[in-house]
Amino acid sequence: MSDTQSYAPGDRRFGRVNWLGLYTLAEREVLRFVNVWTQTLLAPLVTAGLFMVIFSIAIGPRRGDVMGVDFTTFIAPGILMMTVIQNAFANTSSSIVISKVQGNIVDTLMPPLSAGELVLGYLAGGVARGLVVAVVISLAFVIFVGLVPAHPLVALVFVLLGATFLSALGMLAGIFAQKFDQMAAITNFVITPLAFLSGTFYSAEALPQGLYQITHANPVFYLIDGVRYGMIGVSDSSPLFGFFFALLWTAGVCAVTWWMFRRGYRLKA
Repeated sequence: MSDTQSYAPGDRRFGRVNWLGLYTLAEREVLRFVNVWTQTLLAPLVTAGLFMVIFSIAIGPRRGDVMGVDFTTFIAPGILMMTVIQNAFANTSSSIVISKVQGNIVDTLMPPLSAGELVLGYLAGGVARGLVVAVVISLAFVIFVGLVPAHPLVALVFVLLGATFLSALGMLAGIFAQKFDQMAAITNFVITPLAFLSGTFYSAEALPQGLYQITHANPVFYLIDGVRYGMIGVSDSSPLFGFFFALLWTAGVCAVTWWMFRRGYRLKA
């Protein structure tokens, strides 16, 4: 009897999970942003610093306290989370769009990777970039602003959840977009409003009723609010409710992305 096992076409030859393929894809996605760290890590730090300086000089002295803390301290967590989600989104969306435009997306689709493994591999890169950006900006806040997280584990959980959500949303956008113009439109008209109109620079309690309800339907609001609670100990809403609300959105977007990879939607000819 031959010791060589025979496989039918389409059989998995790596067990239930192709760990080597998953690791390779995740490593590729991480190295994409590490190799250009001045653009992907240093630039967000400079941008966050500019936001802090501009708002502190222009508004800070006249704004007074917000939710019991000074304005500069209040906006710091929002700026941190806004930067994290923008970078997580950019990592996955740019990776997929560039591969599609250059015609080498087939190099990712041809290896024996399931739809779930593709989702996890891309997520690994986006979450890693978001987490590194969060750590770098947090250290800068500690050194230059003296802001030490009140509940560091809570802040970490919301940073990871936010990076996961926007990484999945980035995959969704990258799959849908066929060219850079479409990707830019999604970023400008969807992601930027979600980030800026979510309590980054203001308390939701100050909004009129209509905008208040809209804001509380925005999952990014709860991500920023959760990080704010983790950083300075105050929040507009319940961090526990915000966690489950954002988790539900994250699971939904990941499920849609998995379905798109499984069907080859806008990926295969």
